[in-house]
Amino acid sequence: QVQLVEYGGGLVQAGGSLRLSCAASGGTFSRFPMGWFRRAPGKVCEFVAAISQTGATTHYADSAKGRFTISRDNAKNTVYLQMISLKPEDTAVYYCAADPGGFPTKYSYQYVYWGQGTQVTVSS
Repeated sequence: QVQLVEYGGGLVQAGGSLRLSCAASGGTFSRFPMGWFRRAPGKVCEFVAAISQTGATTHYADSAKGRFTISRDNAKNTVYLQMISLKPEDTAVYYCAADPGGFPTKYSYQYVYWGQGTQVTVSS
């Protein structure tokens, strides 16, 4: 059983930046592709970014390209989401997830393990 805990969210002004972290325990972190998703109020869960086991492959939603960077440190069992040039529409609860399937994917149903989420609020 893999446990994921996100932290680093908060309130930031538009144009600002945040770095989210997700610490994993209870499994072999380096085996799992990892993803970040978000859910804004009244909206469905939305893919943000994904990264392969080694970090060599990454995928981004169009809304994240050029502003967000996903990375991981397998020695620390942690995946990160660096966010810059934040916009009010980035306001959401951000979740990290682990996919035991072997390939980084944008499809939330393929991720088995999820964290509890961290709130990101971007003020205009």
